[in-house]
Amino acid sequence: MGEVQELQLHKIDTNEAKETFSLEKNILEDQIMNDSTIINKKTRYYFKLAFYATLVLVGQSSATLLGRLYYEKGGKSKWMATVIQLAGFPILLPYYFFISSTKKLTKKNNNNIIDPKSNQPSIFMLAFVYVSIGLILALICYLFSVGLMYLPVSTFTLICSSQLGFNALFAFFLNSLKFTPYIINSLVLLTISSSLLVFQNDSSNSTNVSKKNYVIGFICTLGASAGYGLVLSLTQLAFKKVIKRENFKAIMDMIIYQSLVATLATLIGLFASGEWNGIKKEMEEFEIGKASYVLDLSFIAITWQVFNIGSVGLIFEISSLFSNAISVLGLPVVPMLAVAFFHEKMDGIKAISMVLAVWGFISYVYQQYLDESNNKRENRNTTLNVTKVSLPLEEVNIRS
Repeated sequence: MGEVQELQLHKIDTNEAKETFSLEKNILEDQIMNDSTIINKKTRYYFKLAFYATLVLVGQSSATLLGRLYYEKGGKSKWMATVIQLAGFPILLPYYFFISSTKKLTKKNNNNIIDPKSNQPSIFMLAFVYVSIGLILALICYLFSVGLMYLPVSTFTLICSSQLGFNALFAFFLNSLKFTPYIINSLVLLTISSSLLVFQNDSSNSTNVSKKNYVIGFICTLGASAGYGLVLSLTQLAFKKVIKRENFKAIMDMIIYQSLVATLATLIGLFASGEWNGIKKEMEEFEIGKASYVLDLSFIAITWQVFNIGSVGLIFEISSLFSNAISVLGLPVVPMLAVAFFHEKMDGIKAISMVLAVWGFISYVYQQYLDESNNKRENRNTTLNVTKVSLPLEEVNIRS
């Protein structure tokens, strides 16, 4: 009898050991799979960020240079230059409808989805968001057109760098951004960078405009930069508070509907101002030909839409301030290209302004790096604490 009991106890211990080993093996396999999934998600995430950032940099630089080319070769219509910044959104429609149809098919085939309309905002709220942001965007594009008409590209671009400071200011009130020493340093540097350009002498002004028009261009560009910073913060707020959808279709909705509103508003401005009457003459007198006139305006429209996709994508993935920072990253590129293509002068004030603007950008990016490092550390500590709590519970379950 004693031997039989010992054999039974030995079998029980063996079974418990097997169960413990099997459980530990499953936990290890699950952990490896989770780590692999996390790595794949991070890879896809950083790839998306790189893709969106590339769209922002290429789109913005190309559109700015082509916009200046329009004025350099005989373009005179500020409203046409405004309309063309916005009117390219129809080229996105095929892709938009493809995404929409794919999403509907996925929902139809998924029987476990809870009512898809439960978390969607009302049509009235969406219309209010798209119309209000669209109208602000129309005004911003007009101010940018005036600024680009009267200012050299290098000066225009350097003033536009102030949009990062304005965005941070609006994000403080609208998006709960916390001001840190590095963010404040960035704002101060960008403010000084833009302010220096007020003292630029006339000899460095390659556009041959009067001092009065130069001041008008400066004020319009600064106002447009402030407005753009506001639009980015409002877009981020809309995604968080109103739209509440985390997919690419939501981004496309934002781009297309606000562009539609802004385009209609600027078309009204084009016809109301009477500038549309001179479009045919402007095309005929364009220095590099009618075909070049059409191609220039067409590529301006396309490149601005490329920029819009990248910008809204970065807002969706991270924040409006990060999207603006990537936009400012292209700061040194455009002035150098302007020197090469438009023979603009890079005097001492512009050089100092550029250095300060780049310094301000680096200060902001370093703060982003610190924030990301702190978030990773907090997540790691949370994971370790959860693991420590879960291990004793597993041991109790095994013994019981």
